[in-house]
Amino acid sequence: MERSHVSLIATVRNEATTIEALLSSIAAQTRPPDEVVVCDGGSNDDTLSVLQAWEKRLPLRVVEAPGANISRGRNRAIAAASGPVIASTDAGVRLEPGWLAALLGPFDDWEDGGHLGRPPVACGFFVSAPQSVFELALAAVTLPLVTEVHPERFLPSSRSVAFAKEAWSAVGGYPEWLDYSEDLVFDLQLREAGYPFVWMPQALVHFRPRPDLGGFVRQYYHYGRGDGKADLWRLRHAIRYGAYFAGMKGAVVGFWQPVIWLALAIVGVPYLVQPYLRLLRLDGGWTVGQRLAAAALVPLLRAAGDVAKMAGYPAGVLWRRRERGGRGWRGAGREPPRSP
Repeated sequence: MERSHVSLIATVRNEATTIEALLSSIAAQTRPPDEVVVCDGGSNDDTLSVLQAWEKRLPLRVVEAPGANISRGRNRAIAAASGPVIASTDAGVRLEPGWLAALLGPFDDWEDGGHLGRPPVACGFFVSAPQSVFELALAAVTLPLVTEVHPERFLPSSRSVAFAKEAWSAVGGYPEWLDYSEDLVFDLQLREAGYPFVWMPQALVHFRPRPDLGGFVRQYYHYGRGDGKADLWRLRHAIRYGAYFAGMKGAVVGFWQPVIWLALAIVGVPYLVQPYLRLLRLDGGWTVGQRLAAAALVPLLRAAGDVAKMAGYPAGVLWRRRERGGRGWRGAGREPPRSP
């Protein structure tokens, strides 16, 4: 493997307002990629114009695939990439200058070891970059801090990960039958195939949370639907349904009984502790007043995300039974990625 050759890939659709920040952060990498391949899934804004303007400043190639979902877009970009190592990110993020250098560290070590064993999967991390009180609250509710991660169980987001192109091919690429949760399934297939995951928290990207409640609810509905399609996290979803059912039943049956409300509070408060601890630790120069305002939104956002997932999950299960005969990600097979 040529140590110097790495292909950075991303997918975009209607990202004219965010793609500039990503491209600028790619240009600022301390270890620049040898090529950048971006798949556009059919933008109807100025995304392609922005990308074309950057073709003289980056080793950038644009692949157009109108109508492609994110899995198909990633597969198209990777198939078009010439490097043996693929680094993946997304639009809507900003990369730290040392992001790519950190992600490639495990590959340098692997190469120095004489190509012993399977190539690694380098697991980068992402941190919130909120720009409003609402986004600050949403970051506290949805995005874990690095101190919360258990490296041995961590499954990286494809906004911050690197892997060998041969590994991508061996597991059949990203599952194109999935439009959400696709990167988790890709991770699970890589892990099941025996590729070692290496935790690289120094490989940081900055990710902006959804700016409004409607966007967040739609996002989490799709996450729940993706879990149902792929047959992911059955127990986790069952616990969520059970907890909300028990809580609602207790509130209705014991509406006039203070002891019931006390019991619900005792059970419910620990569910909110983690977001509040994150809120205290998040940097960014937020004032006490802004943090208090965000704290007031935390219970609403926690409940809204749960309800959205509970609505999306059965829709995904029905889709899986109708379209795939009930087969989840384990029954997906090893279909080779389609050619560009």
